[in-house]
Amino acid sequence: MTSTDPPSLPGWHAGASGAGSDVPAGPVPSVRAGLRSLLSPTGLTGGLTELAWVGAHALLYPLGTRTERLRPDGRYRPGAQAPGVRALFADDPLAARIPVVLVHGLVDNRSVFAVMRRSLRRRGFAQVCSWNYSPFLRDVESAAAALGAHVERVCQSTGHDRVHVVGHSLGGLVARYLVQRLDGDRRIDSLVTLGTPHAGTLWAHLLPTGLVGQLRPGSPLIRELAEPAPACRTRITAVYSNLDQLLVPSAVGRCEHPDLRARNVLVRGVGHMSLPIHRAVVAEVAATLAGRRTTVDAPPTETAVA
Repeated sequence: MTSTDPPSLPGWHAGASGAGSDVPAGPVPSVRAGLRSLLSPTGLTGGLTELAWVGAHALLYPLGTRTERLRPDGRYRPGAQAPGVRALFADDPLAARIPVVLVHGLVDNRSVFAVMRRSLRRRGFAQVCSWNYSPFLRDVESAAAALGAHVERVCQSTGHDRVHVVGHSLGGLVARYLVQRLDGDRRIDSLVTLGTPHAGTLWAHLLPTGLVGQLRPGSPLIRELAEPAPACRTRITAVYSNLDQLLVPSAVGRCEHPDLRARNVLVRGVGHMSLPIHRAVVAEVAATLAGRRTTVDAPPTETAVA
């Protein structure tokens, strides 16, 4: 099941997935398309933004080594915000109170969400927190179980039965494993992944570690996630970029599964580390978590931003 809700942001347009899409079919076209994207004005701008953000992120990294405590802020209510914020939650004002858990990628921490966390709160989300997992993570399965325990603690402390999760890179795969294989869909209403290798990535062949080996295309983990999941209730939005340096080919960032309510969003000219700070990505995450994206039974579709 997939979402066919038309985009509400300026500059977004729908495009079909599968045959006839803009995703190259073979390795040679993929390389050529990648070079064209890199050398385009959008690609050059995205590359410079990526370099700048990586430098800034390196400075912020020491400040994000501890898991953030959830601190609900009563001031962040739709009724007390600007008209744009009130409009975001017009269909469901209570959506502003649902906790949002941010999950970082491999060898990273919550500092990668410094911009997104602040932006979501400014848009009216009252309960936003980040979860750190160990840099010595052994496998996706154990991380998913630990994330599940953290989500349970968030539900107990807030009184909510359900939460939203936003996962960057490996964090998205950890959250997906939780909702598909560990009954996490009982607690996670929406999952948004940013630059997540849903189908693995060819770069994973370069490192021999067990965890990175799980990210190879066709690995036991990737095959397990491809197994039937007819009862999964979590809505999934997979945001990926044609300029992502770590997802090779870039199409592996799509979540393709016949049983999942998955929606794929292509953003152009944005590097892997820049996805959590990109303005259009943050806006799409906010619209998704606020319930502005509906899901219905329909053929797969894709949304793209230039």
